Amino acid sequence: MNGQPSRELTRQERARVRRLVTDLCANHDNQDRLCLPLDCPCYMLHKWWTGSFCRYFQEAVLPVDPALESAITGEDTSLKQKNCPVCGRSYLPTTSQAYCSDSCRAFARRKSERERKRRIRQNQG
Repeated sequence: MNGQPSRELTRQERARVRRLVTDLCANHDNQDRLCLPLDCPCYMLHKWWTGSFCRYFQEAVLPVDPALESAITGEDTSLKQKNCPVCGRSYLPTTSQAYCSDSCRAFARRKSERERKRRIRQNQG
């Protein structure tokens, strides 16, 4: 949080937070509705105000929904996303990742190799 004042979450934001926690959070036990590391009820399921969030939720789960992340944190998260030059999908890069998947990276590598060899053949002949 960038020092933004706390505000109440909207109904849609609360529903999206609950959905992300129950579907994607690795620390959440759906059967007992507990936070596994803390061994207590997950407080993200009953979150009504912005402010402090579960650190794991904020770093690992929230980036999956960039619109919700920017609404909650007040930061522009569109700058974090990249578009894959091969398939056009948007993804959150890790370090200097240029492609969204290994298959896109392999496709681009094959394409550049074809072009490079074509130029070599044209210069020789």
